[in-house]
Amino acid sequence: MALFNTLSIIGPGLIGSSILRKARENNAIANKLIVADNNPNNLKRIEELNLADVVTEDLTEAAKADCVIICVPVGAVENVAQAVLPHMPAGAILSDVASVRGKISLKIQQILPQNISYVPGHPMAGTEHSGPDAGFSKLFENRWCLLVPPPHTDPHAIHKMEEFWALCGAKTNILADEKHDRICAMVSHLPHLLAFTICDSADNLSGELKTAVLDYAASGFMDFTRIAGSDPIMWRDIFIENKDAILDTLDRFILNAETMAQAIREGDGATITNKIEHSRQIRRKLIENKQV
Repeated sequence: MALFNTLSIIGPGLIGSSILRKARENNAIANKLIVADNNPNNLKRIEELNLADVVTEDLTEAAKADCVIICVPVGAVENVAQAVLPHMPAGAILSDVASVRGKISLKIQQILPQNISYVPGHPMAGTEHSGPDAGFSKLFENRWCLLVPPPHTDPHAIHKMEEFWALCGAKTNILADEKHDRICAMVSHLPHLLAFTICDSADNLSGELKTAVLDYAASGFMDFTRIAGSDPIMWRDIFIENKDAILDTLDRFILNAETMAQAIREGDGATITNKIEHSRQIRRKLIENKQV
């Protein structure tokens, strides 16, 4: 017996299409899959890939499911929720995968009908690619999905979303909105900000030097800037919505960078070595936790 009779995915990008692929592989997730998007090309591609049973631009049709997961950029989540909530059946679950929680959760709680549960979740997995072809069924395996349900959410609904993400291969944990946003500011949002900024710095070099940098970029530059290929609209929304936590995290980074710069300026080898060794320990811990 499937966890959901009908599962609806709104926005078949990297996350949405990965969920669809996993649901096609694992019949325990849903009996019927609905996909909605406002881009006809995305819907056509979903049909070609046979990732859904119903493909539609109509959010009213997409709302008629046991579980609706909104997988659109942060700035569009609220509008989509407003469109689908009045048409969702009693007892259904609304979720989204936005990587910023605070403001979105508050706004959706204000319009949430009493007979609908809201259990957003943020899968800590991704690549720099986007669109229906970017997804793959193993994206969530052994990765964390952070659930951030509002206070007093129906425990049964939370348990169902824990089961859902487990069926997708993910581990789950429940966090409060503010803690989630501060964690993500460090582990996701700041790295993207730095990658975008480094690429922009390279672009602002003089013509000959810029060409040489791009021609001779070594693995360090390539690895660090991989995520700079991410979707600009999605990241614009994230930076704006989580600005307080991001700016606080950036201030901490700048302070640490200034300390390192001072050590380099003064030839303070002990401080430089100490900071690099601490960084190596963090990296080893990530590997032990299977986060790379």
